[in-house]
Order: sequence, then C-alpha cells, then structure tokens
Amino acid sequence: MSLRCVQCGSKFPLYPLKIKCNKCGGTVEYDSDLSRNSKIKFSGQMRFWRYRSLLPPVKHVLSLGEGGTPLHKAERLAKSVGLKELYLKDETRNPTNSYRDRAAALLTSNAIDLHHNTLICASNGNMGASMAAYSAKAGLTCHVIVPKLVDVGKLAQMLAYDAVIEEFGEILDDSIRKAEAIAKETGWYQATAELNPLAVEAQKTISYEIYEQFGVPNLLIVSMGSGGTIYSLWKGFKELKQLGIAKSLPKMVGVQPEGCASITKVLTEHLTKVEKTRNPSTRALAILVAEPLQGELAIKALRESNGLALTVSDAEIFAAELQIAKLEGIFAEPASSATIAALKKLVEEGKIGKNDSAVCLITGSGLKATDVLQALTKKQKTAVLGLELSTKEKILRALNEKDTYGYDLWKMLGKTMTRAAIYQHLSELSEKGLIVGYEKERKKFFKITQRGKKVLYAIDELKLLL
Repeated sequence: MSLRCVQCGSKFPLYPLKIKCNKCGGTVEYDSDLSRNSKIKFSGQMRFWRYRSLLPPVKHVLSLGEGGTPLHKAERLAKSVGLKELYLKDETRNPTNSYRDRAAALLTSNAIDLHHNTLICASNGNMGASMAAYSAKAGLTCHVIVPKLVDVGKLAQMLAYDAVIEEFGEILDDSIRKAEAIAKETGWYQATAELNPLAVEAQKTISYEIYEQFGVPNLLIVSMGSGGTIYSLWKGFKELKQLGIAKSLPKMVGVQPEGCASITKVLTEHLTKVEKTRNPSTRALAILVAEPLQGELAIKALRESNGLALTVSDAEIFAAELQIAKLEGIFAEPASSATIAALKKLVEEGKIGKNDSAVCLITGSGLKATDVLQALTKKQKTAVLGLELSTKEKILRALNEKDTYGYDLWKMLGKTMTRAAIYQHLSELSEKGLIVGYEKERKKFFKITQRGKKVLYAIDELKLLL
C-alpha cells in the first residue's frame, strides 16, 4: 500500500502523512493495488474493524463499538417520495451518533502507532465530537478548532469529552487553515478529516456494510460539504468491484444546499474547477463549506459513476427532516435530511426511475443540531397557539348556530377546560368584536357578530387551500 496522487498518479511512501501531491498539488489518497487475486477476508461481527484487511495498516486498534450500523428499509418514506425501494444507512447509531466515529477510530489508532500524545482537529461538529471521544478513550489530548457557526449540541459533546476548544473564523474553511498552521508549528497529529487521507479510508467501510446488508443499490445519495464523504463511499464500492466481490457499481448522487453549492456548480454549469462560494449560507452547518478541499474527489466520484448533483433549499431540508422522523422514526441532522429532499426532487422531475433502489446516507443525529430543536420548540408553541385558536373557532361555530351562555358552551365543548377558561375566551372574542353579550333570563347570553361570521368564512377558505 502507498499514497498516490489522484491527478498525476505519483506515488509516495505511507509516512509522513500528506494530503497534497508534491508535484502537481493534487489530492493524495491511499492506493491498495487491489485485484481479483487479492487475498481479502472479512472476519468477526459487522463492526468497523471487520474490514481491517482493506484498511491502511495499524498496530493499535482503538474502538468504542463503531460501525455495523443498520440499513433501515424505509417503506413509508419510499411511498411518500414515490420510490419503490428506499433504504437509510443510519450512522446515528455510532457511539457519538455520527459516521465520523469510523474516521476517529482509525485516526486515533494511527496517532497511537506514531507515538503522538496530542491531536489537532478542525471541525464544525461531528468530527470534533468523535475525535474528542476517541482521544478521551486513548488518554490523548485533543485540540479542536471550531468556527463561530457550529451546532451547540456537537460543541457540548466536545466539552463533555474534555477537548481543548478554540474558536477561529466564521466557517469551517477558516478553522482548517488554523489547524493546518498549528500542526506544522507544534508537530501535533493532524486529525482534520480534510487534511488526513485516513478519513476517506475509514468512511469507505460504510459501502462495505451496505453491500453486505443489501448489495449494490442503483443510487447512493450523499450530502456534500468538503467533498470527501461521497468519494469515500464511491471508493468503497469500486474496491469491492476490483476484488470481484461486487458485480456492479451504484450511481452516486451528491446534494448541496443552495447557499453553498460549489461542487454541484462544476457539473451543472460545466465549470473547469471548483470555485469558492462567496457569502456561503445554510442552516445545515455540517455542510457549510465555501471552498471544499476535497471537491475534486467528489467530482471524480460523480463523473466516474455517471452520477447526478443537485441543490436543495433549507426549507426543503427542514421539511425532509420532519418527514424522516415522522415516517421512519429516525431523527436526522439537516445535512443528512438533504439526501431525502434531493431524492424527492429527482423523482418529481423524472430524473430517476420509480423502480430504482436508493440508499441515503444519514450521517448524524438531529439531537446535535440545536437550530432544529429550536424550530421544533417553536412548532410546539405554534401548536399550543393553534389549540387556543381552535377553541375560539369552536365557540364561534356554536354561537353561529344559536345564541347561548357560558355554562352551556362549557357543556357543549365537552367540559375539556375550566369554566373560567371559557369565560376568558368569551371576553377576548368580545374585545375583538367577534361576539357581543346581552342579558336574557337573568343570564348573560352571547351572539356572533357579522365580523365573527366573516372570520369563520375566512377560516373555511383557508382550510380549502391547505
């Protein structure tokens, strides 16, 4: 095994680790020189280290039980998006609830082999949390450089695992430059996913598992930030085919947010290279990247697989996130949910067949993305407000049938709230001029006004549109 430049093919020894070619500046990856005659054996239960024979060599094996994540058959979600066969590779089941635990296991093991006591990692969330956890397990010191825009849930994990955290820059691109400079100055182990080719090697095991669990899907849909993840999965399937294990390859589908889509634009706008996005923006912080360092790898995967690249809006991402949770019981982070938003769009546009089989990669848990939790809290408050409006609507409809008094209304509404609450609603409706009160039979009766009737009419019209 050696390191090889993806662009010019130049080869380098395994150590020292590098990410860029000395000759052309291209991205460097591990080259295993696989063939059908290679003696490869998978042993043990389905966990990450089951595939050790296809990983770069390490002496120390550190594990928290990563890998072996379920491939969830999403029947209800498939029906909703209009696809016959859909699966979700649920990486939220890893120890720190993301796919980055695979990379952390391999990188930390390598750091121990090389006698490093301190690691440096730039991350906007998942990788930092994973490296912090595995460093804690190994007794190593983990420094994490985070941008200003980072999910607080992921930051909380880093703090819990006792990482040394430094904030630098607005987005991940800035933090990566800082981590690179620190590693050069201190000699600390470089554990940034975009700067260590071992991350790709670790993440390709996701494809090995998909193959063992299902086979080769027609489509493999992955969200793209820096670009390394989609290439990792493509490389995994390519190696299985080189070994003669898999007979075919999937079509890769890459998805990015509309606000930072530099990789997608290369394919959709026929550009010659990945260009930096000015003022990048998206609520899916895990894929908020202005200048993807592994963009050329992502484009290689998409072109070699005759794949597709597209963008989705943040609104589509959020809608997909709620849909996955509601229909399949999986709470995915926004970056993961983008894959379902993309799948739905591709089916609607007729760009993929309804009989195709698809696997969407769910990279991490929605519990880490606090902006989503805040949105759900807001939704809950809206639901409470909706309940209040529903009570007022019921009162208006009752009064539209006949004039009556408070106690009678309380009985008509099923005694589901206190009589004091009924009178409070009546008071508020009166203040808005939707009902008026009058004395009759020594009781205070209420009747609906013309304004109240117009409100009911407007509610009915709105329901027809929904």
